[in-house]
Amino acid sequence: MRFEHFQRLVAMMFEPDGAGGARQRYASVDVRQLSPLVLAYVGDAYFHLFVRTRLLSYEQAKVQALHAFAAQMVSAVWQHRAYLAIAPMLTEEEQAIYRRGRNAKSHAPRSATVAEYHSSTGFEALLGSLYLEDRDERLYEIAEASFQAISKAMMQEIHGQAAGEARGDETKDMQGKG
Repeated sequence: MRFEHFQRLVAMMFEPDGAGGARQRYASVDVRQLSPLVLAYVGDAYFHLFVRTRLLSYEQAKVQALHAFAAQMVSAVWQHRAYLAIAPMLTEEEQAIYRRGRNAKSHAPRSATVAEYHSSTGFEALLGSLYLEDRDERLYEIAEASFQAISKAMMQEIHGQAAGEARGDETKDMQGKG
C-alpha cells in the first residue's frame, strides 16, 4: 500500500470528534448486515488467539514451536478439515453463516486449494459471527471441537507417517536391503 493511499484511509477511518479523539461512525454492529469477509476477518483473529492460547497446554517455552504449530493449525487447509469435522454439530443458522462466508468472492492463496480456502473463509465467518453476537459459550464449543479435530488429525498424520516409515525400514531390513 502506498503512503498516500494509507493517508486517505486514515482520514476516512478516523475523523476528528472535536475533543481531540476520533469520532466513531457506528454505535453498534449488526452482524446480519456485515459482509461475510468482515465476519471472516474477525473470526480469523479470534481463531488465531484461541489456537495460540490452547497450544500453551502443550508447550510453554519454545516460541518457534508454538508459532510453527499455530501457523499450521490456522491455515486454510486445516481450517477446512476442522469444518468437515464440526459440520454435523452446527445448527441450520450456523450452516447458513458458513455458506455465506464460503460463497464470498475472495482469492485463494497458493498454499491451499480454492475449495479449502473458501471453506476456511466460511469457518472463520462463522466464528466471527458468534464472537460479534457475544455467543461465547457456543463459540468456545466450536473452537475447541475444531482444535481437537485439527490436533487429532495432525497427530494421526505424523504418527501414521512415522509408523509407515518404520514399517518400511523393517521391510528393507527383512529383505536384506537395509
